[in-house]
Amino acid sequence: VVDPSLSQQVVTGGSPAEDGVSGFLAWCKKVGLELSPKVYVSREGTVSDYGLLAGEDLQIGEVLFSVPRAALLSQHTTSIRSLLETDEASLESQSGWVPLLLALLHEYTASDSQWRPYFALWPDFSSMDHPMFWPEAERVRLLQGTGVLEAVDKDLASIQREYTSIILPFMESHLDVFDPQRHTLELYRRALQSPVPNSFQEPLDEEDEDEKEPNPPMMVPMADILNHVANHNANLEYSLECLKMVTTQPVRKGQEIFNTYGQMANWQLMHMYGFAEPYPGNTDDTADIQMVTVRTAALQGAVTEAERQLVSEQWEFLCQLEMVGEEGAFVIGWEEVLTEEELSMTLKVLCMAAEEFQEFKEHEGWEEDTEDEESFTLSNETIPRLKASWKKLLRDSALLTLESYSSDLKAEQDLLNNKVAYGKLSHREQAALQVRYGQKRILHQLLELAS
Repeated sequence: VVDPSLSQQVVTGGSPAEDGVSGFLAWCKKVGLELSPKVYVSREGTVSDYGLLAGEDLQIGEVLFSVPRAALLSQHTTSIRSLLETDEASLESQSGWVPLLLALLHEYTASDSQWRPYFALWPDFSSMDHPMFWPEAERVRLLQGTGVLEAVDKDLASIQREYTSIILPFMESHLDVFDPQRHTLELYRRALQSPVPNSFQEPLDEEDEDEKEPNPPMMVPMADILNHVANHNANLEYSLECLKMVTTQPVRKGQEIFNTYGQMANWQLMHMYGFAEPYPGNTDDTADIQMVTVRTAALQGAVTEAERQLVSEQWEFLCQLEMVGEEGAFVIGWEEVLTEEELSMTLKVLCMAAEEFQEFKEHEGWEEDTEDEESFTLSNETIPRLKASWKKLLRDSALLTLESYSSDLKAEQDLLNNKVAYGKLSHREQAALQVRYGQKRILHQLLELAS
């Protein structure tokens, strides 16, 4: 059904969800958010929840909607902006999210918030399916080895610390605005997982990148409805007056319009948003080899105590060069190693004989003769041409990483190929399987390249 007053397709019928869409679109018109008549908001035909679909064929460069800056929700537009500005110094945090989160907590629970029709389209905080809210045993069962477990543990600790040391004292100083019994740690945690991950940060001008702090995050109505894929077909553009979503590829009638959350591996999408792109769609997918795993592989290859001592000295030297760290990881992509400088130097140093290492150490990691630049480029093309010792260390490290998972590649490939069995999996199980499978395919590809 077409609503001529909004130039927008809206399914009618009176359900809360449908009324929410109608109310949101009416609000958009009221605040000056201009929506192209060629697109429509829907839950049908989307990969997840609400999305934006093409009602007509679209060409590259078409403006899908424009959002005036007054409609954005941020620390600078919230009704409590003066409080946030006054206490700005006390709200500084490692995450940088605190002012926006306080604005969200207030506006989301305020009956007179101007953004209430916008909130109606947000998923219910209690129904979110991010790994942070899974039982710990299920997280371990489904995501062991992927990196998500460690990221969630860090998040939980950071959120607890941030809420206790910054949020709660601020709220207790402004009990006329906040109620700690209502604005709880649990609500804060859920707000941080959704909708905050769908917020946007305006990029700095290139000349300002090194001198200025990043722009604060903000919520962009309509833009955060768009779902994400690596091969996206739209992008958000910024101007002084408004923000515009513009097509970057042709879109056929009936197709979903996708924005991008950035170049994100499946484990990052799972960690932040609770979903993963089905294989092989995510061209930005990666697999991590923990830096300490490479050290473990080198120590396993050391036969004598002198060789083990040499590996320890080499590792310490790499730490001094800031090439490695106890919590760091080497990031392996489909086409190349994304941390190639760090991994190349690590392979080089850990594969040095004692005399060569001492000479290298004396020069503090510098060499008079510049080596072939290609030796520091780790890609699908160059890895097969590495020194045998480098390739062995790389293989051993990949094998140790594969051992950290609770299942092997073949079992997961069989499950993916069995449509009936795959269809019986829960959303969590399917998404976690896609995360694990993509990582293992990348690691197995690395094994083949280094064979």
